[in-house]
Amino acid sequence: MSFKLEIVSEIESGQQSPTGVCRKYGIQSRSTVVNWLRKYGNFDWENQTPSNMAKSQEQRLMELEAKIKLLEKQKTMLEHQVERADKKAIIFDMMIDLAEKEYNISIRKNS
Repeated sequence: MSFKLEIVSEIESGQQSPTGVCRKYGIQSRSTVVNWLRKYGNFDWENQTPSNMAKSQEQRLMELEAKIKLLEKQKTMLEHQVERADKKAIIFDMMIDLAEKEYNISIRKNS
């Protein structure tokens, strides 16, 4: 369910087209995505206008849960990237120290 809501929000926010989403996520049929848009989206397909009707409590709860899962996933990924960047910085620092010792030259600028 969270996957479907994520795809619907991507399309409705203008980040992707239905065809683009199919390619990006490997969804076989565009009609599947259109059905999700009709079922979970904010567009009134009968009147061809965006729906201003309030969503049910259950639907809002499901959307919020999907957003929470997505944000937690993004947070974990970013934490991992920060950890990797820190490790790279330490390794590069060690390489510079080693090169300075090995070749008896000053690589770092003295400010």
